[in-house]
Amino acid sequence: MQTHVDHLFRALRADVDYVHLVPSRDSRSFEGKLHGFPLIRTPSWNVDGSLALSPRLWARARELHRQKPFDLVHLHYPDPMSHIASWAIAAHVPRVISWHADIVRQKLMRTVYHPFLRSSLRDCKAIVVATPAHISSSPELSKPIYADKQHIIPFGFDLAHYESRLPLANTLRQQYPGCLIFALGRHVHYKGFDVLIQAMAQLPFDAQLLIGGEGPLSDEWKALAAQSSAANRIHFVGKISDADLPAYFQACDVFCLPAVNQAEAFGIVQVEAFACGKPVVSTKLNNGVDFVNQDGITGYTVTPSSVDELAQALAQLLANPELRQKLGQQALARAHQEFSLEALRSKTLAVYQQAVEAAHNQKT
Repeated sequence: MQTHVDHLFRALRADVDYVHLVPSRDSRSFEGKLHGFPLIRTPSWNVDGSLALSPRLWARARELHRQKPFDLVHLHYPDPMSHIASWAIAAHVPRVISWHADIVRQKLMRTVYHPFLRSSLRDCKAIVVATPAHISSSPELSKPIYADKQHIIPFGFDLAHYESRLPLANTLRQQYPGCLIFALGRHVHYKGFDVLIQAMAQLPFDAQLLIGGEGPLSDEWKALAAQSSAANRIHFVGKISDADLPAYFQACDVFCLPAVNQAEAFGIVQVEAFACGKPVVSTKLNNGVDFVNQDGITGYTVTPSSVDELAQALAQLLANPELRQKLGQQALARAHQEFSLEALRSKTLAVYQQAVEAAHNQKT
């Protein structure tokens, strides 16, 4: 979600005057810039690594709207806190909702929040999804009452950022010789890195795994890796800067996204791997993840949480350089054909304009 917002701001910086208001992941506040737009984080309490509670968010939204009234509110779901904060902004201001995923794990919160969620969907002017699977796989969005509001806008990417060869890629290849698997994401349950760590024990002795990112499960997964027979081939590289990230995709032979449930709704990292001509092994989640990575065309998809299937798919690619090359080139072609910042800009801007005009017509 954070990466998509970054790309959205980059694509629309000449067309829209954004203010990005979000809860922080800790008790600290922050004010800065994101592509020239105000970025404001309010203090929060972090709940299980995925939900941030921030009473200050509501007050800050109200202050900002008073200072310079908003023409439109763009919400990114699932994010109950930002939804609640949006109540501080006048009801006549149109809402556009980007639907990234359903609430999966927090069953109690989902039950309590559901009436407010349904009201939000009913009252908004547009619902944006990245793939058709976001609609068909969602118990809520698949209801016919929302059909007229739905817009499919695939995520857009600055593909050139990943295509310029970086010297760090060669350094990584020298540091981690053999076949290199790369995985990246926040260290939270649905990413499934524990499944990938277990699969490493079934892979050839020259297979190396780099796991990027950090999160609440980092220590637990490091402990799991330390107990593995492949412990010396599993490497946690921590948070990777945007400037260095392309080098990791360029250096790897295969990228892996072993997500275990539909909280992983798209997998932007898959497109980043595509942009570097790398095949992807992901999981069959019946959502946007499958839309991005097409089995047998840009990589392989396997059953979620299946250590054996994941290991088999990775082993097949690692053992066949020609197959990796073929799937990687098809992945690169798909990235250029389906995803771009310009497509994101034009389609999103059209939705914004329609929402503002509809609200204006309704008001008058």
